[in-house]
Amino acid sequence: MNFSIRGQQIEVTEALRDYVDKKLSRLDKYFEAPPASEGYVTLSVVRGLHTVEVTIPLTGVMLRAEDRSDDMYASIDAVVDKLERQIRKHKTKINRKFRQEGSLKSLFVENGSAAGAVAVDETDSDDLEVVRTKRFTMKPMDVEEAILQMNMVGHSFFVFSNIDTKELNVVYKRNDGKYGLIEQD
Repeated sequence: MNFSIRGQQIEVTEALRDYVDKKLSRLDKYFEAPPASEGYVTLSVVRGLHTVEVTIPLTGVMLRAEDRSDDMYASIDAVVDKLERQIRKHKTKINRKFRQEGSLKSLFVENGSAAGAVAVDETDSDDLEVVRTKRFTMKPMDVEEAILQMNMVGHSFFVFSNIDTKELNVVYKRNDGKYGLIEQD
């Protein structure tokens, strides 16, 4: 898989670029064929903390992980570990659903994972200053799959089309660690 690596407040050296490529190549074993899309890696340093963000948009799937530490190389290692855990954590439930539906089965090998929405960022300014707009395709799914998707992209809420009610719903993570569901009236 190809990655676009960029630095914010840090120069991306050839050694750093090679290390990122080497570590992220570990994820190739989860895919049957190299994905056509390009992954994005952002390396930054803010107040002494080295941050690594990795986003891998795939067909109907968004893999994302982020880590901060005092060492850039440790952050890279941690992000790759998070992505691998994320894939392994969701593989059984997701692959079971896709084997039944037959949709994204060819994207991942048996040890692979994942499903979700592909987001497109746009910037816009107004009196209320909308700083980011996301667009994604609404894939019908059940509540359990929506919770898995929300956890996979690392957000505190997830908007989805409920396969049972055919309506727009929102799942969200509550402060007590449990999940909530917002349905239309």
